[in-house]
Amino acid sequence: MDIETTGPDTTGAPAATAPATTAAPVAAPETTTDADGITHTTVGGIRTLLAPRSGPVTAGLLFRVGRADETLATSGITHLVEHLALHRHGLSDLHYNGATAATYTHFHVTGTPADVVEYLNGVCAALRDLPMDRLETEKEILRTEAAGRSRGPGHGMALWRYGSRSYGLTDYAEAGLHRITAHNVRDWAATRFTAENAVLWITSDTLPEGLDLTLPTGAWHPAPEASSALPATPAYFRGDEGGLVLTSVLPRSTKAGLLTEILGKELFRALRQKGGYSYTAAAEYVPRDTDSATVVAYADALPEKQDAMVGAFVDVLAKLRAGRIEHTDLEAVRTAALAQFDVPELAAAKLPTQAMNLLMRHRDLTVAEARAEIEAVTVADLHEVARELWAGALMQVPGRDVEWAGLTAAPTTSPDTVTGRRYTSLEDRSVALLVAGDGVSLVAPDNQVTVRYAECSLMYVFPDGARHLVGHDGFTLTVEPTLHGITAAELAPLDAGVPPAAVVRMPPRDPARIPQPRTPEPAGPKATRNTGTTVALWLLGLISGFLTVLFGLLVLAETDAEISPDGPDWIFVTGFGIVCLMFVVPWLLVLRHRLKGKG
Repeated sequence: MDIETTGPDTTGAPAATAPATTAAPVAAPETTTDADGITHTTVGGIRTLLAPRSGPVTAGLLFRVGRADETLATSGITHLVEHLALHRHGLSDLHYNGATAATYTHFHVTGTPADVVEYLNGVCAALRDLPMDRLETEKEILRTEAAGRSRGPGHGMALWRYGSRSYGLTDYAEAGLHRITAHNVRDWAATRFTAENAVLWITSDTLPEGLDLTLPTGAWHPAPEASSALPATPAYFRGDEGGLVLTSVLPRSTKAGLLTEILGKELFRALRQKGGYSYTAAAEYVPRDTDSATVVAYADALPEKQDAMVGAFVDVLAKLRAGRIEHTDLEAVRTAALAQFDVPELAAAKLPTQAMNLLMRHRDLTVAEARAEIEAVTVADLHEVARELWAGALMQVPGRDVEWAGLTAAPTTSPDTVTGRRYTSLEDRSVALLVAGDGVSLVAPDNQVTVRYAECSLMYVFPDGARHLVGHDGFTLTVEPTLHGITAAELAPLDAGVPPAAVVRMPPRDPARIPQPRTPEPAGPKATRNTGTTVALWLLGLISGFLTVLFGLLVLAETDAEISPDGPDWIFVTGFGIVCLMFVVPWLLVLRHRLKGKG
């Protein structure tokens, strides 16, 4: 169980700066030991935590920099530094790895003390002098890695909540790789991978001999402020996946962690055990930054059971925010939370999360303080958190609306358009591109997307003239000159208005990938008409019309006692009717042909 008191699991264009200096190793660092037996010291100016554990030594070097610190136009630069820093280890027998997350980068290793020294020294040496001859190769490796990465059912939630900035970048491809230069990478490493922006932890009671963790000097960087793309919450959007995903951002707290555990229990009980709608129904609490955490809840269902699953999911949330929380459930999750402290070598087990709290400058409680907080949580506390969770909720629902549950649809179109020159689509005259001095819009009968230049996170520029823009709100717009008949000169407002820091120049596209307007299908050959025949048929029609009127008058006269006192002569009437039909039938035929467009 991941309870807040022990912290999380440890699994922009770079600004120009003055040349970095390196910090000399501290000869006699101040060393203290806290109430839980964790030793605090420094190595090369890096804050360091030590606690012994039996078996191999494990160490982790954390840096407070991740994807959320980048911009969309520079996204991928942190991951690129991580790859370059590990390149020289190659096919080493060391059990090591690196990870780039939203707010941190983590280098970790398990082995003998000598293995740990070799790995950590190598990482720091590489960060001081990254192998730039590998730059383009590592970019290709990152693209390949991204292409093979599977996306979970919650993919896209961050984009809808945050847009194309801060924590929303975790849902985007590493779009800046084409733009990033060797200078950018060196500068990013020198300003973000510094001693002051790092924390080291080692499962040992002493520092291994031979450590040289010299890094550039710098400053600690706080976690980035969260952006927002949601006008209101609770909100929802339609998803294509077979399940329902809910996220909500809450203040980091022990009671929020416990409420998440209860939510998971309730979902499992209602959706799997009772309803039989879902195979997976669970909830997870994930610290996001120094002060906030994300609650993620998920349930799956077959298409024919999704309506029932959505209803049951919403009912569980309604139950919790109404305060109908079983005391037995609170006691169950409380017991599980307290059990995490009953593990052998507790101090070493706490190291990764305590190091992360130190890195993020989040409060870190002793075991006694953490136990007291868990014991103090009440049903009323959980009720309060449940209301907060619903108030900030964003729900991805499989292909249906849920306004009935009190959620607002997240925007799928821009609220307005620019006033500018109109370029009608060469394929569809109901679609138009509007280009103005402050932005660009693409409008269609049922949709409109606008990107203001001042709020543009990214503009891809292709040699063939295409522009691909992404707004801060996550809306995207593609300008294809081939589809709108717009020239390079007429695209000048885009090039002048979008900030240079958001521009990424792309390599030429495969000509087959450049869209071309669809050629209208040729009309079928028109049926030719025989003018003489048509005139003859029209004459027959006129004659048949005259005879029909005359036949009507004849019938009237023959049945009138004053005009025909001897009664009607039906033989004459029938014969005259047959003559009329000889003219009426051709007229009916020409009328049928005319109605079918063949006349």
